[in-house]
Amino acid sequence: MRLIKNILFPVNFSHSCIAMTPYVKKAATLWGAAVSLVHVFDPASHSGFELYVRASTRIAEEHREIARDALNSFLGAEFPLPEHPRILVAGDTATKIAEVARNGFDLIMMPTHAGTFRRMLLGSTTAKVLNDADCPIVTSRHVETIAPRPLAHREWLCAIGLEEDSERVLRYAHQLAKQAEANLIIIHALPGTDSDLPIQMDLGDQIQSEERQQARQRIADLQRRVGSEAPVRIVVGPVKGALLQAIRQFDADLLMIGRSPESGAYGRIRDLTYALIRDSPFPVLSI
Repeated sequence: MRLIKNILFPVNFSHSCIAMTPYVKKAATLWGAAVSLVHVFDPASHSGFELYVRASTRIAEEHREIARDALNSFLGAEFPLPEHPRILVAGDTATKIAEVARNGFDLIMMPTHAGTFRRMLLGSTTAKVLNDADCPIVTSRHVETIAPRPLAHREWLCAIGLEEDSERVLRYAHQLAKQAEANLIIIHALPGTDSDLPIQMDLGDQIQSEERQQARQRIADLQRRVGSEAPVRIVVGPVKGALLQAIRQFDADLLMIGRSPESGAYGRIRDLTYALIRDSPFPVLSI
């Protein structure tokens, strides 16, 4: 069974959304998935003058009609109607995107955008969708400057820990890579005891420490349970920096990482997940 059949592409008519289009089209081709566009508008976004001359209900309806026309015409050549449905909803953007995604969508694809400071925060909408949505999400902050790799380039990374949720993440990554006929490499970071020491990459030609051997054994056990035989790279150092440095060593086109399966009081995004999504040099699929 295909893991990704329906992709939800949130749009706000920005340059970032236009730049995200080749990534969405590549994903749709890669997985044979259908693409639907969703736009969330604010029916209360009216001026005082509008309220002075027309009733608020009439203003909201006019704004809905304008939003509908803009959505139907946006990216019409790339995603022509009726093959690619348009979904128009009103309310809080992130909340509505997460709600729509629960109606049969397997993947959300959206860029991060806005100014430099907001980019540091991923953008409030993107961060909230990452926290609220149940399905996997592809995000990228580089869509306006970096084009997607050719379809034939399928080098994927999966960064995993050794927590209880790691098997779920690795199982999904393995199955998705298998369906896409992609090469998958697993990356794991061991926390270093001395932050002043350089980050160490385990490329298989070093004498392995006991901790590294234990980590390799636990990852091997995980791989056996999910049916994976992906090569493993272990790095040692401050976990966030070590993972990012390791990721940058690869000519990959996708990084897969885990998000908490429960939104809960603490949210799906932890500090490490947040940093990887924000700073990855290529798109991130958070699972």
